[in-house]
Amino acid sequence: MAHLTDILEPHDLAKVGKLQMLARRVVEGFCTGLHSSPHKGFSVEFKQHRPYVHGDEIRHIDWKVFGRSDRHYIREYEEETNLRCTILLDVSGSMGYAGTSGTHKYEYAKRTAACLAYLMMMQQDTVGLVTFDTQPRAFIPPRSRVSHLKVIVDTIESAELGGETDPGTVFHSLVPRLHRRGMIVVLSDCFGDVPAMMKAFAHLRHRGHEIIVFQVWDRDELDFPFKQWTRFDNLEVANDHHMVDPTVLRQSYLKRLGDFREELRQGCRRNRIDLVQLVTDEPYADTLSRYLAYRNR
Repeated sequence: MAHLTDILEPHDLAKVGKLQMLARRVVEGFCTGLHSSPHKGFSVEFKQHRPYVHGDEIRHIDWKVFGRSDRHYIREYEEETNLRCTILLDVSGSMGYAGTSGTHKYEYAKRTAACLAYLMMMQQDTVGLVTFDTQPRAFIPPRSRVSHLKVIVDTIESAELGGETDPGTVFHSLVPRLHRRGMIVVLSDCFGDVPAMMKAFAHLRHRGHEIIVFQVWDRDELDFPFKQWTRFDNLEVANDHHMVDPTVLRQSYLKRLGDFREELRQGCRRNRIDLVQLVTDEPYADTLSRYLAYRNR
């Protein structure tokens, strides 16, 4: 069985350990924790009085106020609730690419996922995990027990990379399974049909979820540094490879890459989604801590 320290170095945890992953808006939770709830209840911390209306439970009337004012008032409290987070981790074939940095995109993504899971567990939030390629593979509902972190780490470590993926279809299929509103964190290279992906994100946003997309890149994919005849293998389709002269393809590749990135950026902006770029030759803990510091400001 895998342990957290098999994936994360202590100095990486130290970089993010004092930060928090906070929701931009308070979302629905289900147990006591660190975050204020939008639902007024009758426990934890006093919020305000309000006039009694027909249908209110009599047991919540403040009789001391009634004795002073001869009017019925209800005592309202603000419950505390956990942030509920589900991490969507891409295990498609393209995540297996490792360029000159020597780090597979999936290796980088799983470290980031484990780091986020640890961070949220430490702030008493609930966290779940979904791995996906052409369809959801593992589905671990959010929990807050410390032992739950080991389940997530084991799943991350034992995942096998699959074939092609269609993020839009996968994310749509998850909508009925993500019952309570919360935070959804996507770790993927997002290779797929962008309009379909945005429709799925819009559906999730309509359900009240907050979404953060960590897009994972290898530096080779961004810079296309190849200069000599090179064999390119399709990591999502077996036995599909081509020998090409990259100097012929470079300009068209970079043009299509730019169009793809801009379409994704604009789509996330329209849907009020944070899009964070992760590159495997940059320390993931540094990038993550910078983003969390910026977000919490």
